[in-house]
Amino acid sequence: MDSPGPKDIEANPTGSEKMECPVLTQPGLGETTTTVTTITQTGGDWSTGLFDVCGDASTLLMGAFVPCCLDLSLAHQYGECMCLPLLPGSTFAMRVGIRERFKIRGNVCEDWMTVYCCYPLALCQMIREMKRRLKTQIYTVSTALESS
Repeated sequence: MDSPGPKDIEANPTGSEKMECPVLTQPGLGETTTTVTTITQTGGDWSTGLFDVCGDASTLLMGAFVPCCLDLSLAHQYGECMCLPLLPGSTFAMRVGIRERFKIRGNVCEDWMTVYCCYPLALCQMIREMKRRLKTQIYTVSTALESS
């Protein structure tokens, strides 16, 4: 006698035969993909001048009384290790990096003169720039459904 077929199992569910149920999966709606777009304001001049210190009182006070702490904060906002300001020339390097990252007009000579002649004011300007440029980032999340 042949082994029972699907019809025999369905007809005799109480028998000693082992019931095998097929695994059924429902068709899914498809895969969902998410796209994140970042738009950053770039180009132009520094958004604030070197002596525009009145707009941000907390940055002004930090720059005037504890510029080393402001330098640590700048390194953190820039995405570097907070020990970076302990290295000679690091503030100058961050200024060049900020200018390059945001495509701000200027040159290395101007950056050097600004950092080494007006260190607290340069720190304040760089902090203000990072705050303004990073605030203007826009994240657009769009979800696409791909049917299978």
